[in-house]
Amino acid sequence: MFFDGYGYHGASFEQTYRCYPASFIDKAQIENGDKVIMPPSALDRLASLHIDYPMLFELRNDGAERMSHCGVLEFIAEEGLIYMPYWMMENLLLQEGDFVRVKNVTLPKGTYVKLQPHTKDFLDISNPKAILETTLRNFSCLTTGDSIMVAYNNKKYYIDIVETKPSSGISIIETDCEVDFAPPLDYKEPEKPTPSQPNGKAPAEGQEPAVETEPKFNPFTGMGRRLDGKSSTASSGSLPSAPRTSEKKANGSNPGPSVPSSSSSQSTNRKSQGKLVFGSNANRPGETQKDAAKETKPEPPPKTEEPKFQAFTGKKYSLKG
Repeated sequence: MFFDGYGYHGASFEQTYRCYPASFIDKAQIENGDKVIMPPSALDRLASLHIDYPMLFELRNDGAERMSHCGVLEFIAEEGLIYMPYWMMENLLLQEGDFVRVKNVTLPKGTYVKLQPHTKDFLDISNPKAILETTLRNFSCLTTGDSIMVAYNNKKYYIDIVETKPSSGISIIETDCEVDFAPPLDYKEPEKPTPSQPNGKAPAEGQEPAVETEPKFNPFTGMGRRLDGKSSTASSGSLPSAPRTSEKKANGSNPGPSVPSSSSSQSTNRKSQGKLVFGSNANRPGETQKDAAKETKPEPPPKTEEPKFQAFTGKKYSLKG
């Protein structure tokens, strides 16, 4: 059977056409979908074959070994020509006027599709799910490996078809299809912060980093203050000196005997050790003098103890004495 010089053979539709973008026929709306415009002779042949609806076609570029699928919008093109979206020509690596082979096919209804945007800008849209649903209404089928174009707010977003189920080409007309998203192509995972080394030096290989030692608790490291409000002249960690003799007279106390030099040197040594001694002799001049007087008293000679009576030691004792 022949239609205006173009032959159709067999029980299926298969024909080769020259392809041109939609701008050549002033049909810019087909850029937002996957439908093509074919010549009227193709409609006559398809009607005689009693094919299943919706009409779906396989597009193949034999020179580049690229394949895709599409639907049909109208049959008003010139004979021998076919008009298709420009993004579809880019997927098939076709130039204006190149030959493309068109064959009618039946595709299963899709159950799953995985999409991957080219840029993160698509995810920044206020409601990308609603925009994608609106765009896919203009599509009749999807093919694994294709890149579809989504136009929104005077900007074009390209999305890759990463995976489709149950086959590499699916129909999305009147079907419930699960949609999954892969990370965008320009997405980069945030880098984990690395701990900074002190003085910019990194530990050598095989050497464990130095563990920082926590400061130990040191008690009584503060400044000493006097209860009478006077400034403390003693250094930190030393005890206040004993009150002067004039202060004793003002308080009505009688001065005791002079403290030996040995007692004063011991008191100085105790204060020089930096220890806090409660009830120190430095704060009690009376007790200091008494202790010094006790130390100056001569110790009595040790008493010789007489041997005690020990029974049954083998010695004989007389009752007479």
